[in-house]
Amino acid sequence: MVWTSGWRLASAVSNAGGLGLIGSGSMYPEILKMHIQKCREATDKPFGVNIPLIYPYAEKHMELIVKEGVSIVFTSAGNPDSWTPYLKSHQITVVHVVSGSRQAVKSENAGVDAIVAEGFEAGGHNGREETTTMVLIPAVCHAVSKPVIAAGGIGSGRAMLAAFALGAEGVQIGSRFAASIEGSAHPLFKQAIVDAGEGDTLLTLKKLLPVRMLKNAFFKLVQQGENQGASETELLELLGKARAKKGMFDGQLDEGELEIGQVSALIRDILPASDILRNIWEEFCTVKKQLSLLK
Repeated sequence: MVWTSGWRLASAVSNAGGLGLIGSGSMYPEILKMHIQKCREATDKPFGVNIPLIYPYAEKHMELIVKEGVSIVFTSAGNPDSWTPYLKSHQITVVHVVSGSRQAVKSENAGVDAIVAEGFEAGGHNGREETTTMVLIPAVCHAVSKPVIAAGGIGSGRAMLAAFALGAEGVQIGSRFAASIEGSAHPLFKQAIVDAGEGDTLLTLKKLLPVRMLKNAFFKLVQQGENQGASETELLELLGKARAKKGMFDGQLDEGELEIGQVSALIRDILPASDILRNIWEEFCTVKKQLSLLK
């Protein structure tokens, strides 16, 4: 949720009954501090911060989180052993994001409180295993005893109910909230999400760190480079700096990196976060009741 989930979205989700997360991967430490403080002013409900461990400011973000008294941290894109003991020593609830059962077991052994199992359908950085949510969730639930939160391709009440049927005890939803009123993404990117159809996203950059993004002019350059056998160095040069900011935050839809999940094909409107959450919950309850009446 880089460039899409700041304090406005996180507080709106928490106020509506979910657990809002600030996506810190696109923030300098001083910017994250501002978002934490503004989020605390905007809600009296719990909220958390997601920290991608591969990002250069991860250590400073960890120190800041402790100083600011954040009580819930989701870590991703890295080794759960790196920071879980530190966070737990400060009585912080830790949830780690994985894309496979082996990583889930490692996370449990590291002492996390819960695990997000994120399937191949998810947007942004993704696992190399390419395991879909339908397969991943029951596999991870079988492998660990910690609560499992399903992610990847979930944007509706029906999908949430399906995740529960597979053994999950919660769901993490990104793409649906990227197309929200409170989301900090550029309006043009939000509209691109709404306009997306089946097959308009693809996992690429597998030589570096796999990432799912919308197909655009920049995507085609990356794909061409990969097809021609570009090295990691050449791909890094092609990426340059701030590609994600250019696309998702600045709205340069041709030149920027547009990270979003496959569920974008099912998103047809831009709504307030509270409406999104209410729609998901009401559909979940309705379909659950319908299924209970089946003979």
